[in-house]
Amino acid sequence: MDKTSLSLLRRACEESDSDSWETLAALYTPLLQRWLQRYGLQPSDADDLVQDVLVAVAKDLPKFQHTGRSGAFRAWLRGIVANRIRNFWRQRNHRPVSEGGTEFIRSLEQLEDPNSGLSRLWCREHDVHLLQTLLSRIEGRFSPSTVSAFRRVVLDGVDSKKVATELGISPNAVVIAKCRVLKELRHEGDGLLGD
Repeated sequence: MDKTSLSLLRRACEESDSDSWETLAALYTPLLQRWLQRYGLQPSDADDLVQDVLVAVAKDLPKFQHTGRSGAFRAWLRGIVANRIRNFWRQRNHRPVSEGGTEFIRSLEQLEDPNSGLSRLWCREHDVHLLQTLLSRIEGRFSPSTVSAFRRVVLDGVDSKKVATELGISPNAVVIAKCRVLKELRHEGDGLLGD
């Protein structure tokens, strides 16, 4: 679940496809809000900056060149976020107070550095956010125990035998639940998250 599909990005570029743009904006707004608030923004400023990021994405999306590598869009988006945060504080002629004085600048540099721990955290949170968003769209199609088994094994990383004991089902039922939910996630994400 680490890709935003090229088809969604292409559709969002088309002026006539406002539904795809709304899908893209709705998909990313919660993630952007969480990240922006980490940089000392008040919730109302974070909301404004989310809009600023989305405007930048809309403006520059037609120029975005997907490299074909997994995570290209999320890396591009991460760079836009870092630049918009920097511009936000620059326009106000100050930055949030942080211990160490330069920690804020270092944090933005780390966010832009694809090899930094902060960048890897962005990627991990991006992927989990997309997975949970898709899961919320499909979980009503399954029994609660099926969804619980999937969440515990895939999201929480718990061994399937332990999950089986917790839920009072067989280990085979846990594996089947995981496979069924993954299949439905792939189907739901087709044209949205994977090519």
